[in-house]
Amino acid sequence: MNSDALAPVGYGDFLVEVKTQIRQRQLSALRAVNTELIGLYWWIGQSISQRQAKLGWGKAVVQTLANDLQTEFPGRNGFSARNLWNMLDFYHDYANKPKLQPLVAEISWSKNLLILAHCKDDLEREFYLRATARFGWTKNVLRHQLDNHSYRQYLLGQTNFDAAVPDSIKAQALLAVKDHYTFDFLGLAEQHSERELEQSLVANLRSFLAEMGGAFTFVGNQFKLESDGREYFIDLLLFHRRLRCLVAIELKIGEFKPEHKGQIEFYLDQLDQNHRMEGENPPIGIVICRSKTRTMVEYALRTMTRPLGIATYTVTPQLPANFQGELPSPEQIAQRLAGWAGGSQEFDEDMV
Repeated sequence: MNSDALAPVGYGDFLVEVKTQIRQRQLSALRAVNTELIGLYWWIGQSISQRQAKLGWGKAVVQTLANDLQTEFPGRNGFSARNLWNMLDFYHDYANKPKLQPLVAEISWSKNLLILAHCKDDLEREFYLRATARFGWTKNVLRHQLDNHSYRQYLLGQTNFDAAVPDSIKAQALLAVKDHYTFDFLGLAEQHSERELEQSLVANLRSFLAEMGGAFTFVGNQFKLESDGREYFIDLLLFHRRLRCLVAIELKIGEFKPEHKGQIEFYLDQLDQNHRMEGENPPIGIVICRSKTRTMVEYALRTMTRPLGIATYTVTPQLPANFQGELPSPEQIAQRLAGWAGGSQEFDEDMV
């Protein structure tokens, strides 16, 4: 029997409203459970630490407590000796850091442990805590971001996104474009042509998209544009699923030059006018070159109206020699992260 035929007037709208409320309440319940779990683990770590300091308890108490808790709560992996040590480390690392303490409750325990293990700098931890909560990163996505040094890439990235990208996607856009790409999966010699680089990237498409960041899909290479009876070709055209925009990539085997900006800006104009579909954001450009002078890039981006990022690449697993030395000061980093406050877009319930 078709229930729609028996439904009263307005029932369809009511059903949509009920479903929305159920999803919202489920999400709120998951967040509440996570907050309580993180609070419990903090309390356990704090309590063990305080008793070790005041009563002289040794390390053996952790295993003893784990045995007793697992007897009382069988099947709960959260009370293993290893996880109790994690709780102790968790408390010790954040006990004197009031700025970070509210952030740890916004993500799951397993993600907290990843950040705790991989990051020792407070500002770096703040970056991953805020980004994970804001963009709803799963544990696998967070691990990928950590492995790709997204924190440093974000800080060093040379784009004009602050001025040229809508506020609704600005933070995500800044994370989508790296400052440096490593194409060590290509097997190319140090001396190669732009055509060889392009063909090798297309031939190794899966690895290429993974290095770009995981949210890109491939549209085509040598993507043809037509204007006034003439043909132009974009080296690589991708689509970013989260940003919902086309991404035009130009490959340069030499140093970045100011004229590269004019070329990619023309391509972005054509894509925006003739290829952007309804509901999509304006296209973004990335020039990936062998090297760049950061001052030259800053001058070029200053007058660029279309969204553009300038990055470098290597075909061997290495970062530029001056990579670490060009990080912003701690004060500048803190100022940038201050704009990251905000609720999460989604919540992933992989709590351990």
